[in-house]
Amino acid sequence: MTTDRKDPVTDQRTAPARDGSEPLRPSDHVDSDETITQPALGFVGWLRWAWRQLTSMRTALVLLLLLAIAAVPGSIFPQRMANPNGVTQWERDNPGLFPVLDKLQMFDVYQSAWFSAIYILLFVSLIGCILPRTKHHWKALRTRPPRTPARLGRLDAFREERVEDVDAAHAIDLAAAQLKAQGYRVERYDGRGAFSVSAERGYLRETGNLVFHAALVGVLLTVGIGGGFAYTGQRVVVEGTTFVNSLLDYSSMNRGRFVDDAALSPYAMKLDSFDVTYQPYGAVGSGQAGDFSANVSVTHTDGSTSEDAVRVNHPLKLDGDSIYLLGNGYAPTITVRDADGEVVYSDSVPFLPQDTAMTSTGVIKVTDGLPEQLGMVGFFYPTQVPLDSGAFASAYGDLLNPMLTLNVYAGDLGIDDGTPRSVYALDVTGLEQLTGGDTGTDSIELAPGDTADLPNGLGTITFDDVTPEDADPALGYTESVKRFASLQVHHDPSALGVLVFAVLATLGLLVALFVPRRRMWVKATPGADGVRLEYAGLARGDDPTLPDAVEQLSRKHREALEG
Repeated sequence: MTTDRKDPVTDQRTAPARDGSEPLRPSDHVDSDETITQPALGFVGWLRWAWRQLTSMRTALVLLLLLAIAAVPGSIFPQRMANPNGVTQWERDNPGLFPVLDKLQMFDVYQSAWFSAIYILLFVSLIGCILPRTKHHWKALRTRPPRTPARLGRLDAFREERVEDVDAAHAIDLAAAQLKAQGYRVERYDGRGAFSVSAERGYLRETGNLVFHAALVGVLLTVGIGGGFAYTGQRVVVEGTTFVNSLLDYSSMNRGRFVDDAALSPYAMKLDSFDVTYQPYGAVGSGQAGDFSANVSVTHTDGSTSEDAVRVNHPLKLDGDSIYLLGNGYAPTITVRDADGEVVYSDSVPFLPQDTAMTSTGVIKVTDGLPEQLGMVGFFYPTQVPLDSGAFASAYGDLLNPMLTLNVYAGDLGIDDGTPRSVYALDVTGLEQLTGGDTGTDSIELAPGDTADLPNGLGTITFDDVTPEDADPALGYTESVKRFASLQVHHDPSALGVLVFAVLATLGLLVALFVPRRRMWVKATPGADGVRLEYAGLARGDDPTLPDAVEQLSRKHREALEG
């Protein structure tokens, strides 16, 4: 016996079909006994699905997070472009792990395939988000405001008034003029015995949102492309020496992939003097440094010369480069002679400051001219004072009582095998210590102008006094030791572009956050007891000021009608 069944959707009883199936249910309904069938996407369908996933904002945020995580190894491992000597040292210290990490491109992170893949996918995702939204936004800007809803009272922001002796069409004309003056796009919709105006504004909010995302893409593109033409180099320049802007003359260089040997502007810069002021000895804040000034003579690419200065927070602009003053210190001039009195080494060696009193350390390496190589580890004290322990310290940063102490080591310094070595460090492993420590021979102590014998009759060493001949003797050792300046040359053609896009992104974000998107309606319906005025508003998203805006609109409209 066949009975009727009650349909769960329509709540009506229906008779089954002749074949016994439910007439209002498809064959793959969840309650059916047959297997559920899914539509086949196909190749094109899967491509569309992948494109929608890639161009979603959620994917863009995930890729942005992955890009930040992928940049972390670049700060952990030395990079070949920035620190090739560090990569060589890392390979020597970790011979077993280095090949594995090198295949993973951990020493070329920012040029690796996986970092580039994340970077490119992020671009595609952001552009894929922006283009459809821009098209939709452009279409919305050209669309008329929507028709006035039939029942405005259903909206949360709603007010109703009744007025007499007012023409309904004239009331709507006044409302349209007021809304237009407030920046709304207005459209009249009259009919069915009522007059109404529909208004909307706030499309600038979506415009700001699109500008923000487009500017973000611009920043990434500018950094990605402009970074290939940027370079940053460091150079230590001693007073009286000249620095030439070429790759071979830098102490270290970090350059983009598009920077070749001919990309640098061939200017030259000589450090004439380095001026620094200190608080007087014994005064409050004694020894604190004041102003720093590296006075330079510049020879430009056209052969002309000029004089300028590099100061802290006041970089020197030169042929598109920004030259910054990073540090300074003393560079004692050392001369080493062999047993026959022949000069085998003479140079001004930068000593790195270790404290505010300019106690400095440095390394001198004499590789040729003596029976064996010599390495010397030295301390320089601008104002030397003895300690109770027998050691020395510096009490003041200026040259009041300068002294240089040296410990001498002999042996293979490890330079001849081609391994990069730091000029500021000496590996004493395998070297014989000739002075200081437990050798029984005192360390060499020199004041400017002094000469001392090297151990084992190897020769002599002199701490040269570089005081000019015309200097006032009353100044003491004021200019007896040269100074050095640590300069950084930075060139980044993308800086202006990044600034412009960053400003646009900030402005777009502010507009997107503070411009409300809302619609307003005013409707006038004439009747026997006067004209019924309805005011309503609708916001896209949260807008706590919408009720006040509707109330303000109704109040001003009533005032205009009464006037």
